[in-house]
Amino acid sequence: MQYLALIYGAEGGPPPTKAEMQPWFDFGKKHGEVILAGEALLPTSTATSIRVRDGQELITDGPFAETQEALGGFYLLEARDLDHAIAIAKEIPAALYGTVEVRPIMALPQPE
Repeated sequence: MQYLALIYGAEGGPPPTKAEMQPWFDFGKKHGEVILAGEALLPTSTATSIRVRDGQELITDGPFAETQEALGGFYLLEARDLDHAIAIAKEIPAALYGTVEVRPIMALPQPE
């Protein structure tokens, strides 16, 4: 089953150094067999929010809502079950200083 590990943390500061990224590289090597995809996101200041209500578009710069922690990246995992996904997500380096949210991917019908 697939799970998305959403990584939240405080924004700001300079881009990480190679040494600061080493725990992330190590995590990727250790769990490469179950990581289907993963990416870091630029800060919410680079976001564009889009809403369409009653046929009217509203496009604004920045995030939808102000929060203490912002979505900073994700991993798409192929895990046996939720317990397995949680065991992997606990090892994501951001769990030490931010929040990692694990959510199952919804199975949708496929077009014919």
